[in-house]
Amino acid sequence: MHINTLALFVLVAVIFFLFTLIVFIMLRLISSSRRLAAAEEGGGTTAFMASAMQDAVARMRAHERELAARAEASERLSDQIIDSLPSGLLVTGASAEPRRINPAGARMLGLPDATAGAAGAAEMPASGFWEQLGDSGAALRALIDECLATGAGSSRRTIVIDRPSAGGRRHLGVSVAPLRDGSGAVTGAICLFADLTSVVELEDQLRLKDSLARLGELTAGLAHEFRNGLATIHGYARLMNAEKLPPEHRAYVESLRAETDSLTEIVANFLAFARPASQTLLPIALAPIVARAVEESAPDARRHGGTVDASGDFAEVDGDDVMLRQALSNLLRNAVEACAEARTAPLVRVHGAVDRAAGLQRLAVSDNGPGVAAAVGDKVFQPFFTTRGRGTGLGLALVQKIIVSHNGRVTLGASPDGGAEFTIVLPLAAGSK
Repeated sequence: MHINTLALFVLVAVIFFLFTLIVFIMLRLISSSRRLAAAEEGGGTTAFMASAMQDAVARMRAHERELAARAEASERLSDQIIDSLPSGLLVTGASAEPRRINPAGARMLGLPDATAGAAGAAEMPASGFWEQLGDSGAALRALIDECLATGAGSSRRTIVIDRPSAGGRRHLGVSVAPLRDGSGAVTGAICLFADLTSVVELEDQLRLKDSLARLGELTAGLAHEFRNGLATIHGYARLMNAEKLPPEHRAYVESLRAETDSLTEIVANFLAFARPASQTLLPIALAPIVARAVEESAPDARRHGGTVDASGDFAEVDGDDVMLRQALSNLLRNAVEACAEARTAPLVRVHGAVDRAAGLQRLAVSDNGPGVAAAVGDKVFQPFFTTRGRGTGLGLALVQKIIVSHNGRVTLGASPDGGAEFTIVLPLAAGSK
């Protein structure tokens, strides 16, 4: 009995131990499972947040690249617009130091292409800019300084740039405006300018046409009266036989004849100059007119050991062949006489060039004579102004009148041979453009 009780007790103890062990193991398994589930849940959240962060960073980088591309495209478009402007653009700082100039502006100011920068309208150094312009840039600098000092802009001021690299004397219409920062302080100036040379030349031609018409109306009658009186004096002087006069009176008759001849020529030229133009402009070939004028002037040049020749291209122009030949003959005769008075064998050339894109015919009459002094260069086309002892002062005035009446212009410059060069510009006939 005692042994059975002990065995039962031992069996119960073993069973309790096993039950306790199984419960403990199950509890450990449940706890481990919970920790594993919690760990798996925490790892998923972290991965999700990391993935979302990467997506956000990628979108920000893509947006940044898009903004950079837009900024680059905008800057490139701005440079293209500035480079393509037909007008000049100059941007300066607060001390008038240049910061930017576009290619058109560099050409108008006669500056080298490198001044505008490698990319056209680019940042440029201030050193040497105003020094390159020299005296021609003084008027432009004055407008910019005035704008920077007063903070007020100016519009359509006309200045003159006289630089060989800019094509000679050019008239520029300039507008200047101040550049301001966010606080309103002036930080620089922006200058826009356009070439008004053709407009100024057209205005000069219109004024000249008007003045010539008024001059013709006022003086034509008076010149006729002078011519009638001179014809009478000249006729009586010719009737006098110098051989039958006393020797002391012969010189008086010869002087009278010479002076009446000279005055008759002056009056005839003045009448041709003052008479209102009534020519009919028709399409005519310029080459035969040039050839005829050269042929008429060649004998005088040969008498002085020189030549007159023509070269280049000649097209059709709207004009009057008689008047154009007269104008060209006057220029050739003046050139031959100027060389002869300087005791130089005349070398007179007529060169033609056709610019069909612009619709213009250019004629250059050059010689190797003494040339024309710069001080009187602006006066040579004025009536009765002459630098020659026996000149009437109406030859070049008549040339200008004829050319202006043909809607052209004539200018004076220096010849490559050291003398004078007169350049005639005429519009081409409609069929030659």
